[in-house]
Amino acid sequence: MQAQLTASTLDEETARAEVYGLLAALFYAPPSADLYDRLRVAVTEAPAAGALLEGPWGEVVAAAREQSLADTRHEYDTLFGGVGKPEVYLFGSHYLSGFLNEKPLAALRTDLADLGLARDGAMSETEDHAAYLCEVMRYLIAGDDVEVANLTRQREFFTRHVQPWFSMMCEAVTRHPKARFYRTFACFAQAFVSVESQGFDMLE
Repeated sequence: MQAQLTASTLDEETARAEVYGLLAALFYAPPSADLYDRLRVAVTEAPAAGALLEGPWGEVVAAAREQSLADTRHEYDTLFGGVGKPEVYLFGSHYLSGFLNEKPLAALRTDLADLGLARDGAMSETEDHAAYLCEVMRYLIAGDDVEVANLTRQREFFTRHVQPWFSMMCEAVTRHPKARFYRTFACFAQAFVSVESQGFDMLE
């Protein structure tokens, strides 16, 4: 299905790309001071009444205002960092197969190659990291190459590599007793992925 690029559609696509970019940034590393400052002053009221993400987004902004940057950075390291096994895994293979570097990662690499994409050598994590997948989705929405950056490719990639496990990861974060800011952020991420799922279902 080819969407008509009206002004409202373009605004929505820009917003989707920006959300994926935010998910990529905050799942890849602790927030920078600049990003955290922008979160604290972010608008929480949606342009349209009854927006599904307004509540979860407001919780993220409130959590950023309540918790110091240092505490949030420490929380990130506690949940996702450290030496050895992390408290919460951010890799798709873990949720899909129970192990890292398994068949789901191989399938993902094949699809990335088909899209003409490859992991940056400076990135130590494997391609099934939540941040990497969100960055791919951002590119498929906002990229200039219409042969790759289109709704069909977005839906295919999302349904194969994001939808099957992303909510499980978010639930693991929200259940963790030490999650505070990231609990609200995971709830927002889960709500956003749910909206994305519904949107792609409507294209069929």
